[in-house]
Amino acid sequence: MPIKINEVSGGQFLVVHVWGKLAKADYERFLPRFAERSQRLGKLRLLFDMIGFEGWDATALWDEIKFDLKHADDFERVATVGDSKWEHALAALIKPFTKAKTRYFDATQYAAAREWLSEEVEG
Repeated sequence: MPIKINEVSGGQFLVVHVWGKLAKADYERFLPRFAERSQRLGKLRLLFDMIGFEGWDATALWDEIKFDLKHADDFERVATVGDSKWEHALAALIKPFTKAKTRYFDATQYAAAREWLSEEVEG
């Protein structure tokens, strides 16, 4: 399965790794695990690791859009880490659909993304 979810420091933030090409079955396994953590942890900080990600098949892309719309208000901060220009553009596209602070980091800035997610939120 090319989606893996990890909790960092007891729920300080979640890391979602995606790689390869995502299919509908990947979302069907991922969504219940994400929903459980979202309910337990409340407003989330997310590191979305897209290093090695190749995209979605058509049904998985539709599942991604539905996920983004349904969970738009579940995030406090979203750091996207990627290694290609289209991933940077994708990170910019999510900004209008969420109230979360969002930021893109190049693959070489992985540590900076984790640090940004760990920062205190200004008043």
